[in-house]
Amino acid sequence: MQQYEIVIVLTPLLSVETAKEAIAKYSKTLTDGGAEIVQEDNWGLRKLAYPIQKKTTGYYHLTEFKAPGELINKLEVELRRDERVLRFLTIALDKHAVAYNDKKRSGAFNKKPAAKVEEAN
Repeated sequence: MQQYEIVIVLTPLLSVETAKEAIAKYSKTLTDGGAEIVQEDNWGLRKLAYPIQKKTTGYYHLTEFKAPGELINKLEVELRRDERVLRFLTIALDKHAVAYNDKKRSGAFNKKPAAKVEEAN
């Protein structure tokens, strides 16, 4: 199975509960299709880089998962049909991206360097 990432941008007109329900629907579609969800990250309401359908903000959600390739087409058709979805982007991860995401999840990039102690002369 190939590993993928998908970022979904939902319309800002939804309530937080409705946005969570929409994301749960797509997560269920993935798991029912035989996918294994590696990580989900809700980015919340953020400003868009450019207006989409006269909207300047959107709810962002990132999901990393392992799935067979046939499932991606089914998921993307459902996303295109849903009027709550402004945009989505699915990316197939190579071995370097998978290794990077594993390091990021383990906290390797969040460590702050130790403060240098300066000696007074």
